[in-house]
Amino acid sequence: MIGLASLVPAVLKHASETAPAECCGVALVKRGKLRYVPCRNVAGHNDFEIAPEDWAATEDQGEIIGICHSHVYAPPTPSMADLAMCEQTGLPWLIVNHPTGTYQIVTPSGWHAPLIGRQFHHGVLDCFTLVRDYYRELGIELPDVKHEDDWWLHGKDLYRDHLELAGFVVIGDGNCRDMRIHDGLLLQVSSPVPNHAAVLVEGGQILQHCQGRLSSRNVYGGYWRDHTTHVLRHRGLM
Repeated sequence: MIGLASLVPAVLKHASETAPAECCGVALVKRGKLRYVPCRNVAGHNDFEIAPEDWAATEDQGEIIGICHSHVYAPPTPSMADLAMCEQTGLPWLIVNHPTGTYQIVTPSGWHAPLIGRQFHHGVLDCFTLVRDYYRELGIELPDVKHEDDWWLHGKDLYRDHLELAGFVVIGDGNCRDMRIHDGLLLQVSSPVPNHAAVLVEGGQILQHCQGRLSSRNVYGGYWRDHTTHVLRHRGLM
């Protein structure tokens, strides 16, 4: 990855222009030369997401061989979200610290986020992806539905719209007495539609990932049971 390291000065310059927001861009090979192409960051200060229009434009310019972004006043150590997205893109990632210029290059290695203790990052590591990863360990592949933050406040119904496609049937609500281990749960939390998902696991607990927290097991009862709207069972487990 010596090639990507040569882009550190260009990424650092871009980072100085966008701080305190993270900068982002792509490593591109065009006519046999490697260069850094800056892109717009459409996420928050402590996060990044390349603007879809910019990504499409860079694809037309050459071959994308890496993703670059900055960590502002923080070490260039990849977060769990960085590692997960590195695996998804199948490309090496260059992370540069602003303002020191220290850097780290991460390559796809088959890394998987643990079910317990994963950091929250909506759309990458959240309750939806936790449930998908849980069922994957059972040999069940659920569809990957792209979902923007606060989708439930913008007329979307992510979970109920994809129940049938995902292979689930509804067997009850929070008062269901036929719950079994591996059943999925939909919960409605300060939302007009069910916007949180969990899985029933051993010991009367649920596996879930709440915003701003690490994924964890929690006793299923009280608040969580009261906010459960659907108990789901996958056809492959019936």
